[in-house]
Amino acid sequence: MKMIFKPLAIGFACASMLLGGCQDKEDEKETIPQNEYEPTFTKVTGYVFKPAIVPASDENVNKLNKPQGFTVNKFAEGGGKFRMLAVSSTGVVYATDREAGTLTMFRDINADGKADERQVVATRQNMHGITIYNNTMYMVTAREVLSAAINSNGTLGGLQILMTDLPDAGQHNNRTIAFGPDGLMYISIGSTCNACEESNKENATLVRANPDGTNRKIFAKGLRNMIGFGWHPQTKELWGMDHGIDWLGDEDQKEELNKIAQGADYGWPYIYGEGKFYPQLAPPGDTTYQQYLAKTTLPLLTYEAHSAPLGMIFYTGSTFPPEYQNDAFVAMRGSWNRKQPSGYKIVRLHFENGQPTQFQDFVGSFLVNDNKGQFARITGITVHTDGSLLVADDSNGVIYRIAYSGQ
Repeated sequence: MKMIFKPLAIGFACASMLLGGCQDKEDEKETIPQNEYEPTFTKVTGYVFKPAIVPASDENVNKLNKPQGFTVNKFAEGGGKFRMLAVSSTGVVYATDREAGTLTMFRDINADGKADERQVVATRQNMHGITIYNNTMYMVTAREVLSAAINSNGTLGGLQILMTDLPDAGQHNNRTIAFGPDGLMYISIGSTCNACEESNKENATLVRANPDGTNRKIFAKGLRNMIGFGWHPQTKELWGMDHGIDWLGDEDQKEELNKIAQGADYGWPYIYGEGKFYPQLAPPGDTTYQQYLAKTTLPLLTYEAHSAPLGMIFYTGSTFPPEYQNDAFVAMRGSWNRKQPSGYKIVRLHFENGQPTQFQDFVGSFLVNDNKGQFARITGITVHTDGSLLVADDSNGVIYRIAYSGQ
């Protein structure tokens, strides 16, 4: 079994040109300057730890922790690195494979909770985010947005190009797409880097456009890589999970749950977490960290650092117990940038009176062998028409089905 475990000690200690030199004494107190003419000092220790891939055997699947009355089975398997999921009104399941550039259709013909048929229905380089709106499939790649009519047998009509000019992807090419209660198209565009000043103002944002791709504008900014987002079924408020900055230590940056409001700035790259200052990059011009913090919208909740939230879906099915209705589920793909792994599980985001109150473990983890191995890095998540949850995996190429039996 191959395992990567590398400790990397990283120190950030930079003085201004006026002061000269760099501070590197471990016993000095961390300092964050008011401006670029004052010294910055902080110390960070980082790790690389990637659990080895092991088979998604029935034995491993059966060991998954889950609430009483729930079952987990393989809806589909047999190759691919599945990312985002969507389900049509007739129960046809679709999954993207970014690496292969494909969109695959799955059908459970005999309704036994397992796919009987699979077929590639579209091909496009870097195919990632998908959503269905008015019986039309919308797809987003690193630079393009496309649409296609859904035929009666689940296949797609010809691809129509709606956009070709999304900004360069860089480090985060995981574009996702959804339609809001307002009937408009929302596209999440990640940053090109871990933490930097972007040259394209659309990077690290959520943009909004008409269904035909016209009138694209920035809706919210300062979002490093918000892959999973959605609207609460009752309040219609928009919520999203943003990925934290890497190389800030095991416990930073925590993953953020944000209420996404039009025109809001969520701080990246200068402000992170519950209002902390990023030590390597000062706000532009004469703006101080404190001034930037004052105009930053902070998260409502945070989750364990480096867990890597991918898909997020609000539960509106009819088969889970009533207390799960209108809660959200988040697929935590799992860490690589901390000593002890985090994520590798599905978590429930509980809401009360339309507001989030806490994260709870739901299904997982997909770690085995004393956390040295993993059999799934879960990505997309959606609600099937039968009320079950479907969760994709881009490690062993499995789509899992989580159902409630009541027993």
